[in-house]
Amino acid sequence: MFEKVMPGIMKFSNAKPIVALKDGFVLTMPLTLIGSIFLLFGNLPFSNYQAFMTNLLGEGWDTPLYQVVGSTFDILALVAVFGIAYSYVKASNIEAVPAGILGIISFLILTNSFVESPTGETIGGVIPKAWTGGQGMITSILVGFAVGAIYTWFIKKDIRIKMPDSVPTGVSDAFSALIPGFVIILLSMILYIICDKLQGISMTEIIYKVLQIPMQNLSDSLIGIILIMAIISIFWWFGLHGPNIVMGIMAPILTANALSNQTILDSGDKLVVGENAKIVTVQMVDIYAKFGGAGITLGLIIAAMLVARSQQVKSLSKMSLVPGLFNINEPIIFGLPIVFNPLMIIPFVLVPVFAVLMTYGSIVIGFIEPMGALQVPWTTPPIIAGFLLSGWQGAVLQLAILVMAVVVYFPFVKALDKVATDQEQESAA
Repeated sequence: MFEKVMPGIMKFSNAKPIVALKDGFVLTMPLTLIGSIFLLFGNLPFSNYQAFMTNLLGEGWDTPLYQVVGSTFDILALVAVFGIAYSYVKASNIEAVPAGILGIISFLILTNSFVESPTGETIGGVIPKAWTGGQGMITSILVGFAVGAIYTWFIKKDIRIKMPDSVPTGVSDAFSALIPGFVIILLSMILYIICDKLQGISMTEIIYKVLQIPMQNLSDSLIGIILIMAIISIFWWFGLHGPNIVMGIMAPILTANALSNQTILDSGDKLVVGENAKIVTVQMVDIYAKFGGAGITLGLIIAAMLVARSQQVKSLSKMSLVPGLFNINEPIIFGLPIVFNPLMIIPFVLVPVFAVLMTYGSIVIGFIEPMGALQVPWTTPPIIAGFLLSGWQGAVLQLAILVMAVVVYFPFVKALDKVATDQEQESAA
């Protein structure tokens, strides 16, 4: 069965749009991490922190911090559309910067350039940040794909303005982009006119209502996040990089969930589960469902250090501990191995699923708050990461999940260690 399924999985994961989505969205990571640092300074998880800073620096002390936050998180869709179009074209060995720029231009054409004031007055000549951030994420993906495909087609078909070889490369590339650029901009304008005449709203708003809201609602379910984590583990068991494949597709949607929560917080409202809050966010995956590596193999390592008698499992667990503390688990994935190991697939899938259930339940009962835009670097050690994201409750939750992981892995590690011990004794004999 695996031999039949594997080619399809590999073909899907290596498809140009999937690779472009994964590589393009990576460009947003520096923005989210830098923005998170300033957001963290504005919301350190200490009691009376806000009152202390207000007394120290005065009212509005956090306004410059939120100026940075708004200038990073609120333009993620623009960065994503550039990155996706750029990565799509670059995969064909074509100068890709013009395609990235055209992606931004196309996105802005398809998005209204005005906002309405509370009194109903239309204010023109602005770029609404509501659509350049989380709410424009699906539009940025679709526009990035379309611009990348159209630009690549024109250049491959050699439908472009050619300059003599003596002309500098930069100038030549700029002229090469004129024809595909004109077509892309013209098509974007036609789409804007059609949407405006038929629906009275921009294409970005239509896509948000028709596609993004249903996709976010689907992802923001217990079944949805369980499937995401199970598929990540199953792909890893087959030797495929599960997080890269699955989160390459799901990360933009789960990030949009987090940005939706942050928008509510920024408006001064409180997040309420079951009403306005998204429970499933990208932080749930990174900080609570796969800390210590996919499958939370840090629990496996600790269980092995407690029970192992074989030299192989002992030495491998010691060697893998430090990388595991920084959420790197390739040594244990391929060294134990977990890949193609029938004994390990059960705990490797169950542990992250249990972690999701514990995190989801903790948010529902109010033990930890739904997560906003704040993100912690993925290499941050557990307990510290939980504290930075959700205060002492987050640290306690990560500790509880780690204990659960050790308990679940324990009998399987014990059985695996017995097999390894028997083999070592046979070799010694």
